[in-house]
Amino acid sequence: MRVLQEWFGAIGNRSVTSYTILNDHGIEVSCIDYGCIITKIITPDRNGDFENIVLGYGSLEEYMDNSSYFGCVVGRVAGRIGGASFELEGKTYSLAKNDNNNHLHGGINGFSRVVWDASVFENEEEAAVQFKYISPDGEEGYPGNVEMQVTYTLNNHNELIIHYCGQSDKTTLLNVTNHSYFNLSGNLKRDVLNHTLAIKSDKFFPLNGELLPTGEITDVADTPFDFRGGRVIKTGIESGHPQNELAGKGYDHPFLLSANRDHEMVLCDPESGRTLTVETDEPGVVVYSGNQLADDGEIRGVPSRKYLGICLETQGIPDAIHHPHFPSWILEKGEVYDSITKYKFSITQL
Repeated sequence: MRVLQEWFGAIGNRSVTSYTILNDHGIEVSCIDYGCIITKIITPDRNGDFENIVLGYGSLEEYMDNSSYFGCVVGRVAGRIGGASFELEGKTYSLAKNDNNNHLHGGINGFSRVVWDASVFENEEEAAVQFKYISPDGEEGYPGNVEMQVTYTLNNHNELIIHYCGQSDKTTLLNVTNHSYFNLSGNLKRDVLNHTLAIKSDKFFPLNGELLPTGEITDVADTPFDFRGGRVIKTGIESGHPQNELAGKGYDHPFLLSANRDHEMVLCDPESGRTLTVETDEPGVVVYSGNQLADDGEIRGVPSRKYLGICLETQGIPDAIHHPHFPSWILEKGEVYDSITKYKFSITQL
């Protein structure tokens, strides 16, 4: 296995490098050190055709101009924080308001709009790119100097493993995820409306008009949020359910996982046969069906439009700092934040 490196662009006098990890079965994962962005994932369909299965761009400028978070690592806190403020250890912290009155995905720059330091590791069975970034005390309004490390490892079992590790010198908040948009049709030939998704989850979190969790934790039974037996994505978009309508005719909702590291999520495109299995040690996943994607511009030559990709954002539950009954993402001084999500690429035959 090996990692190829090439120049991708520059920000001022800082070069941005693209890294392509290749395994022995022809699978490729490409990423850049700007925002730890995954730019391409190449996998075969049931006919042996290798194509890209994530939304992304071919230039650094397009990533810098786009606000849809294609493929990047978001943090310090993924999702929204209501009112762009929180209280921790008796002190109130004010954050950037970059989503109306709220704070979204770590703020103006967060982890997704900075250049990380990168190093490469290779052996016969796996290869990896490890990214490191020190987020200084007060960055985006958060307390503590946070030493953050994100490692993308591709192995010969056709698995991409993302390992997040962080430590702070002050008690702070940390809840990190990858924001890749998957489209298993290959090279964006179709949207994801006919993809099927299965999730091991009995509960989801309803949203209010600002797309913040209301605080309720609701049973998925007899709703379009019941993915336990598998569900075609478009059945939620077309359901007319108030929560689907609220999110822009689709999904942008957190789910509480009922299992970990046990095939919790399975996404499949029946036409191509491509199947993605996601396992994590995070308590939840935010399913976002691309409802807000702009209907202008192009993504690698394909017209941008709603539902062109689906995100499976493994993470803690958004706005948990304002809901004590949600799983906490407070990171105590000196503690280690450690989280792994694994993506397994396979093919379902007819």
